[in-house]
Amino acid sequence: MNWITKIIKAGEKIKTAIRDRATKEDIAKSDWTSCCRGPILKTDLEKNLWVCPDCNKHHRIKPRQRFDILFGKNNYEIFKTPIPKDDPLNWTDSKPYKERLKSARKKTGLECGMMVASGTINNIKITAVASDFDFLGASMAAAEGEAFLYGIQHAIENQTPFLCISAGGGMRMMESLISLSQMTRTTLAINELKKNRLPYLVCITDPTAGGITASYAMLGDIHIAEPGALIAFAGARVIQGTVKEELPEGFQKSEYVEKTGFVDLIVERKELASKIGILLSILLKKNSDISAEQNENSEDSQSLTRAAS
Repeated sequence: MNWITKIIKAGEKIKTAIRDRATKEDIAKSDWTSCCRGPILKTDLEKNLWVCPDCNKHHRIKPRQRFDILFGKNNYEIFKTPIPKDDPLNWTDSKPYKERLKSARKKTGLECGMMVASGTINNIKITAVASDFDFLGASMAAAEGEAFLYGIQHAIENQTPFLCISAGGGMRMMESLISLSQMTRTTLAINELKKNRLPYLVCITDPTAGGITASYAMLGDIHIAEPGALIAFAGARVIQGTVKEELPEGFQKSEYVEKTGFVDLIVERKELASKIGILLSILLKKNSDISAEQNENSEDSQSLTRAAS
């Protein structure tokens, strides 16, 4: 066997290895995933609320899974939110934006990257919104803005607190200024919520970055974060290149962000529902509108609301 034959056969082996390598779709359908110790059964991870029992990594999960953890499995109502016209700018890069939306919808089963639901924690009715990172990186566009506003409006009309479970890489470039305008729209909606003296809680999950961090994810009355969550505006390399100095280790992780005052509490997933219930019980004592429904004797609560405002 000469050297040319050896090269040809080696090339065929490489092609076979590449062809047999598992695709992202194969991995998603598999019963296994990976973490610090290597392969781990998804069923074992699910039993621990998708948190690694060894390294405590909080894996990314879907909105329905988050609502199951917060409200109890299927113990909540999911709302159908308005969906604006797809691809208002007729955007095309490596492939048309409409195709990207079609793929994202097929992959996630959602019409947009946000899901709005209503459930109960500690006998307190809550309106909540959660993002799905598998839907175009949970980026923010017109449809997501409509979902967020729908949730705020539902909270105001039903006098419930509003919980935002944030995730995503920022505004969606395929909708350009339409996407960027969602920063303003969500901010104005949150202001309306606060005018109605309704609590706005934010649970920051991995990753929360870009225009999401620069708008609704940092406007909460209280900011909770999961352990190890990436919380950033610009990327670490961009910042390091700008300031021309070494950055602290883990400076964009939730633990560091808590030290610098942008996050109030870091809460593990298993304790999230109970902590939110306690916080809302405290906050609602300062809210005359809601406390009146829960307690007929609301005069003390009303005076506290005036003092707090």
